[in-house]
Amino acid sequence: MTDKNNDKMEKIVSLCKRRGFVYPSSEIYGGFQAVYDYGPYGVELENAVKKEWWKEMVQLREDIVGLDSAIFMNPKIWEASGHVAGFSDPLTECKSCHARLRIDHLLEEIGVTADEKMTEEEINKVFDKNIDKIVCPICGKKSFTKGKKFNLLVKSNLGNITEDPKEPPVYLRGETCQGIYVNFKNVVDSVRVKLPFGIAQIGKAFRNEITARQFIFRTREFEQMEMQYFTSPDDEMKEYEELRKARWNYYLKLGLSEKNLKWHKHEKLVFYAKAAYDIEYNFPFGFSELEGVHARGDYDLTQHSKFSGKDLSYTNPKTNEKFIPHIIESSVGIGRTVLAVLTEAYTEEKVGDETRVVMKFPKNLAPVKIAVFPLLKNKPELVEKAHEIFDTLKEDYMCEFDDNGNIGKRYRRQDEIGTPYCVTIDFDTLSDKAVTVRDRDTMKQERIKTTDLKEFFGKSL
Repeated sequence: MTDKNNDKMEKIVSLCKRRGFVYPSSEIYGGFQAVYDYGPYGVELENAVKKEWWKEMVQLREDIVGLDSAIFMNPKIWEASGHVAGFSDPLTECKSCHARLRIDHLLEEIGVTADEKMTEEEINKVFDKNIDKIVCPICGKKSFTKGKKFNLLVKSNLGNITEDPKEPPVYLRGETCQGIYVNFKNVVDSVRVKLPFGIAQIGKAFRNEITARQFIFRTREFEQMEMQYFTSPDDEMKEYEELRKARWNYYLKLGLSEKNLKWHKHEKLVFYAKAAYDIEYNFPFGFSELEGVHARGDYDLTQHSKFSGKDLSYTNPKTNEKFIPHIIESSVGIGRTVLAVLTEAYTEEKVGDETRVVMKFPKNLAPVKIAVFPLLKNKPELVEKAHEIFDTLKEDYMCEFDDNGNIGKRYRRQDEIGTPYCVTIDFDTLSDKAVTVRDRDTMKQERIKTTDLKEFFGKSL
């Protein structure tokens, strides 16, 4: 990471804390590594991202339905999915400071890519080949143990107070898609869907990341937005290419610039996959995975049929052909999308002799759409009129009433949280029944009649 990019990342993290987007979790107790809380503006941004994703995936699609499956699931699900045996990260321990470190991250720092599908033996070969170039990021020494795989599933004692060793452990789900797979038959039986169709879900997932890093990019508790699309074997790759196009266009509509996006093709695939691409975004620390778009074949439903003993095949109503559906998926973390949106929006501009920091969110993602100011807080007639306008606008938009400090400081505060419009009520308002509306991006101000505000914001927002 260059000094310039590192500086931008530090500025984004600082702004997120200062302006109430993201806080370190459990901060008054010293924090809790790789877990974050979303503050008042962060949760609004997060909800706006979810809303846009859900609209794109479910509301605008006649062939995709929604689901909200449980976080706790039967432990056999994780055996069937392969997570118990193979959901792991390659770890090494620094012999000097005893820090546990991910080998793939250490290799990334020297420009070497270690594919996540590598076996323990394969990644140790790459590690050994490059070990002279690697230093411990904690203590700076260069002595490491041999790499070993570490399982990422988070165990729980749900319903197992005595921790009976004969009982299988219960896990917090490591991904949301398994809840979709095991509900495939329920959806087919209860909702009028026919192949090809998809099931979309937004929900929490948990991974025991050892070296979580890069702010909200990689965390131990996170939220996923996933869509699993079920199709016939013959149509899998055609539908896959359609999904790739749709997902790329979605991010452009979300406001991410095309120059900051690129495709990364996985050269080494798991045995059941036909194709795997990542959409990467140019974060302050460089291009990294934003979303995975994968063609998974019939592996998932085949495994759950085998382990559950239930028939998860599908019968074509026209041809009576019976088969296990193939699956293509779109999977993205909300934290990564939020970080991409924050990165894209963060702007520093020269205004006279000062530098203005402004978050240029797309209007549909802005946490607060309109801020309403009385010119002076100690003038009851202005405050009363401002509250009247605020109460009218809040019915349709997320608004904020702000009477703290001079107007210049209020503008700067709203710029830093990305509010598109500020409405100021002054003494002229009482006579001409008009207010000053200030645009976040251009900083231009115009007088608008109070009776025209709803129409104005209806068009501009």
